[in-house]
Amino acid sequence: MAEPADRALLEGLAAVGAALEDLGAPAMVIGGIAVIARGVPRQTVDVDATVWAEAVEVDALLDLLARHDIRPRIADAAAFAQRHQVLLLRHDPSGTPVEISFAWLPFEREALARATLVDFAGVRVRVATPEDLVVYKAVAWRDRDRSDVERLLTLHGDGIDLARVRSLIREFADALDEPERVPAFEAIVARITRPRDEL
Repeated sequence: MAEPADRALLEGLAAVGAALEDLGAPAMVIGGIAVIARGVPRQTVDVDATVWAEAVEVDALLDLLARHDIRPRIADAAAFAQRHQVLLLRHDPSGTPVEISFAWLPFEREALARATLVDFAGVRVRVATPEDLVVYKAVAWRDRDRSDVERLLTLHGDGIDLARVRSLIREFADALDEPERVPAFEAIVARITRPRDEL
């Protein structure tokens, strides 16, 4: 039996999943929910998703979300989204925070196309693959993200194309002017692939 907070999160996730299904545009769940859905135990309190930006219009998306009781949690949410490419929302019945980002990059388009349906505690939603989650997390690169990268690689390493991931991380590191991101990622890879007798 789920705890009350978990039930609220699942209710919010179900609403987001239904809204994105109704949207009919490329969309998927990312963030903590996606990491959990891919087998990594951790906690999260919100629902993060992304949609292909060229397929949506902000005001129409807000209207659709409102039909699923998902509404802005800030004033001028549409203007904020135009500036920052993310909608800050809340599923009103459950109180679950929701963030929906707008995807523009070729990597994001690929990731959306590669997403698969996952059953998350009875809620079926499209979720980013473990490989693409590693890239998303390597771009965000907070403490929690670095932990997620390590645990995703540990769990799914055999199914992850490290050459593709490395290439993408190098591209993002160059774009962000953070070249140190590359050796930091390589240090994680080295740590989890080191022979057990060296640990």
